[in-house]
Amino acid sequence: MSTRGVPGLELTQAKGLAVTIIAGMWHERIATALIDGAARVLSEAKTDFNVVKVPGSFELPLGCKEALESGAQAAVALGVIIRGQTPHFEYVSSAATLGLTEVALQTKKPVGFGVLTVDSEDQALDRAGLPGSAEDKGAEAAGAALFMALQFRNHA
Repeated sequence: MSTRGVPGLELTQAKGLAVTIIAGMWHERIATALIDGAARVLSEAKTDFNVVKVPGSFELPLGCKEALESGAQAAVALGVIIRGQTPHFEYVSSAATLGLTEVALQTKKPVGFGVLTVDSEDQALDRAGLPGSAEDKGAEAAGAALFMALQFRNHA
């Protein structure tokens, strides 16, 4: 996993935080690996977390908004968008990114961004946290969400 530039995180401080993983299940094998990485970090931190599966990345903002408005203190958005031969990639990538940003700003709660926007399935596999992957973006997104939630808790 690439850790260059990642801020330090004391996981023991996150015990009991309510976190929801929202995962778009398009490209199921990769999505499941992202969930596994995020769940590992959240388990190690002893958070109270659950997983909500949605069809794809376009549905992530609504899923995160619902989770955060229903009591989650942080959300981890996971998805896979692979470039094809049509503009669909740009539309879905933009909608997911802008939608998740808007959710975080509206709810004033952190959303860890673990949406892979890649040119090929091989690039996605290399970022999914599978054996042999160079990175684990599910774990990184969970870590970012916890980092922000702890910042909010410590400065409230």
